[in-house]
Amino acid sequence: MAAALGPPEVIAQLENAAKVLMQTLACSILTALLSEFSSSSKTSNIGLSMEFHGNCKRVFQEEDLRQIFVLTVEVLQEFSRRENLSAQMSSVFQRYLALANQVLSWNFLPPNLGRHYIAMFESSQNVLLKPTECWRETLLDSRVMELFFTVHRKIREDSDMAQDSLQCLAQLASLHGPIFPDEGSQVDYLAHFIEGLLNTINGIEIEDSEAVGISSIISNLITVFPRNVLTAIPNELFSSFVNCLTHLTCSFGRSAALEEVLDKDDMVYMEAYDKLLESWLTLVQDDKHFHKGFFTQHAVQVFNSYIQCHLAAPDGTRNLTANGVASREEEEISELQEDDRDQFSDQLASVGMLGRIAAEHCIPLLTSLLEERVTRLHGQLQRHQQQLLASPGSSTIDNKMLDDLYEDIHWLILVTGYLLADDTQGETPLIPPGIMEYSIKHSSEVDINTTLQILGSPGEKASSIPGYNRTDSVIRLLSAVLRVSEVESRAIRADLTHLLSPQMGKDIVWFLKRWAKTYLLVNEKLYDQISLPFSTAFGADTEGSQWIIGYLLQKVISNLSVWSSEQDLANDTVQLLVTLVERRERANLVIQCENWWNLAKQFASRSPPLNFLSSPVQRTLMKALVLGGFAHMDTETKQQYWTEVLQPLQQRFLRVINQENFQQMCQQEEVKQEITATLEALCGIAEATQIDNVAILFNFLMDFLTNCIGLMEVYKNTPETVNLIIEVFVEVAHKQICYLGESKAMNLYEACLTLLQVYSKNNLGRQRIDVTAEEEQYQDLLLIMELLTNLLSKEFIDFSDTDEVFRGHEPGQAANRPVSAADVVLYGVNLILPLMSQDLLKFPTLCNQYYKLITFICEIFPEKIPQLPEDLFKSLMYSLELGMTMSSEVCQLCLEALTPLAEQCAKAQETDSPLFLATRHFLKLVFDMLVLQKHNTEMTTAAGEAFYTLVCLHQAEYSELVETLLSSQQDPVIYQRLADAFNKLTASSTPPTLDRKQKVAFLKSLEEFMANVGGLLCVK
Repeated sequence: MAAALGPPEVIAQLENAAKVLMQTLACSILTALLSEFSSSSKTSNIGLSMEFHGNCKRVFQEEDLRQIFVLTVEVLQEFSRRENLSAQMSSVFQRYLALANQVLSWNFLPPNLGRHYIAMFESSQNVLLKPTECWRETLLDSRVMELFFTVHRKIREDSDMAQDSLQCLAQLASLHGPIFPDEGSQVDYLAHFIEGLLNTINGIEIEDSEAVGISSIISNLITVFPRNVLTAIPNELFSSFVNCLTHLTCSFGRSAALEEVLDKDDMVYMEAYDKLLESWLTLVQDDKHFHKGFFTQHAVQVFNSYIQCHLAAPDGTRNLTANGVASREEEEISELQEDDRDQFSDQLASVGMLGRIAAEHCIPLLTSLLEERVTRLHGQLQRHQQQLLASPGSSTIDNKMLDDLYEDIHWLILVTGYLLADDTQGETPLIPPGIMEYSIKHSSEVDINTTLQILGSPGEKASSIPGYNRTDSVIRLLSAVLRVSEVESRAIRADLTHLLSPQMGKDIVWFLKRWAKTYLLVNEKLYDQISLPFSTAFGADTEGSQWIIGYLLQKVISNLSVWSSEQDLANDTVQLLVTLVERRERANLVIQCENWWNLAKQFASRSPPLNFLSSPVQRTLMKALVLGGFAHMDTETKQQYWTEVLQPLQQRFLRVINQENFQQMCQQEEVKQEITATLEALCGIAEATQIDNVAILFNFLMDFLTNCIGLMEVYKNTPETVNLIIEVFVEVAHKQICYLGESKAMNLYEACLTLLQVYSKNNLGRQRIDVTAEEEQYQDLLLIMELLTNLLSKEFIDFSDTDEVFRGHEPGQAANRPVSAADVVLYGVNLILPLMSQDLLKFPTLCNQYYKLITFICEIFPEKIPQLPEDLFKSLMYSLELGMTMSSEVCQLCLEALTPLAEQCAKAQETDSPLFLATRHFLKLVFDMLVLQKHNTEMTTAAGEAFYTLVCLHQAEYSELVETLLSSQQDPVIYQRLADAFNKLTASSTPPTLDRKQKVAFLKSLEEFMANVGGLLCVK
């Protein structure tokens, strides 16, 4: 080649190669420099203090980092001007782009250290760009932003480089902080950025590799820039931006649905779609800056596209591959797959929220889609039934149409559920304001009687009822779901269960439970104004609510008998039943239904098909039956109810265990089933505890607990039964202990103590050394720790009123037997401590429960700790020391345990006790942790409280530790800084005493101490 070219060309080529080499080398050096200064985890271990590393980082970020960025921008500019790049040049370009990304993702230290200094020093994930003022000129220069848009347009086909260029743009989209001199500069920057973004993405086909990056950019713009800045950009630009967001959301939604069908591993569009939906929520929930209706049209588009992606052709595009051909593969639904309503809950919640904004469009749309599919489903099932009657043996049924219908109905019901009601955990569910306003707005056009007729006749087509268009749209949407439910019920009665979809069954009861929680017997006091159709159709004392409760109860009973083998469906069904009885007002109507009494009798007699239900379902069913028993009934009826629900349980249990040959029969399958069913029922009864029923339930359960202890002996070699017995105790303690007065609590403590003694005897000498064993095999230990923790919780949460709750249920006062919670818990600890090896602490659940328990004990019964036998005392102290090196959660628990122990020592004033010596050792550990080691700043308070108490107890040792530390300092400046800091630390509390005021002053001084010298002694 050299022969063919003249010397000048050869020289030019060589120069070019040398330049590329130099640029590559320079880039590598700069990348290493950035890495070295970026955070303490990447800093080289050179034996210098963290403060020194921090100061280096600050100097570096003000000057050198900016120069590196300017240099990088110059190189990128040069490359972006070139037409075609060789492979070698491309590689250099990519390196500099990655370097720019590294600079823009820098975690800037604020100018003054501040006490969060060490935490700030760590580069956290997803750092937003918050540079200091001196970067103003560099980053607010519009050419820099334009360059990154230009670069992206140039290299967007290359997925690796596009990742870096989009990440740079996402960081620029998150720019905030002192770099902006005023609001005007923020508005200009944002407007400029949005223009650049729209020019880049409008009119192009977005690549798969760009989706997540683009959604991150939009998400940052919407969440980082204040809303008043967003609304201050020119109107036309803002509306183009929202239109672009709408277009992208619909497009990413379609691609996400396709990814789902093709079951791709890398769901890029799904991630991008979720991000954009979150951005929508941020915008639409802000009614201060955007007038009502501002986003309605956009919401309609996003909602429509979501529905379209989830419906089969011709109405929708579900299962259509990119070229519009339907994919015919049978979907394999794996057992482990999460239910759509959980897997896509965030997505559904966002779409539901958008649906409320555009309720005028979305509610009628869902209604017509559902009604139309109900008609088609009914027709399909009828056709199948006729085929079966005509030729009973034929199996030529094409299930494709049915499957498509079921899948359509599945998604329509999910969206309806999320549109009409919220997921409220622990809060009173309220009808969403958007839905209430929509119903009120149209109530003058509504004919109440026709509405009630459409609601009350789910067996008829809505459109066959005269005047059907003058109905309340929300109630009509509910009645569309009831029509689906009715078609299902009729198919069951016609022996077509094998053609039905259990998934649709689940969706129906899930929806009805969600709806009933919010709308059924609506509490009008909670609303400023209420829709007349709502209060007439399902308010208190209305025929509508009585009818609907009867209808829902019938659904529950039918499901439990038909679908007993479908565990998830049965579980959703009993959850609906619990919803019907957990509020007294609803329960009062439920018990007026004859069906309810039949269900109770059937369950109590344990006859098929209810006895085929899985254990967790039986447990919840028992809970529901017990809750129903506390509805309003006269004394005689109530007595009769308990006789039918609870007595058979007791009688059958006693009949089984009192047989003469019970010991020989106990392992027989039917006997074991009977015992398991009883234990599950007891857990269910305990779960139904409320303050007004605890008296009856506690007395009922106590009779069983004694017998359960006997069963521990019989089933000692059957771990699952032993665990279930302990679980009964765990549930009783968890749900009831807070309501029990002294004598009742003592009864429970005694029972628990006996249980533990039997457990201990049966487990004596049982080795647990199998390191390969799974955590499940230690379920018994976990349950016992849970039981002890529940018993201790009474010290914190106590609603009892000296057995006031039990008046009339009291068979004379208990003799004064001094079994206390402390006795039970310490006995339990004696049992647990020897078993908790270091290997077992590797299981996170066991480890957390164990440390929670020992911290509780130290806080509540510190005086009992010194009384422990020597070997147990040692292993408890060792556990605490070990815990201080574990996760921050466990470490915090251990530090919280030290304070009461040191206070206990100070009270006892025994300077030679093992606890006194142990606390001295802990003083050194906590001192080192606070002063010498890098630790999580969240722990400073817990460590500080423990440290102060330990210093009060061991003042001489503390002074010694300080002296030793100071004498080891070679540098006189550092020596002086430290000496001053330590003097200042204890100045407010000399001599330190266990006084709250002094402690608070000390903790404040400790904050200053940490900010001042925290990074000085922590060496890397």
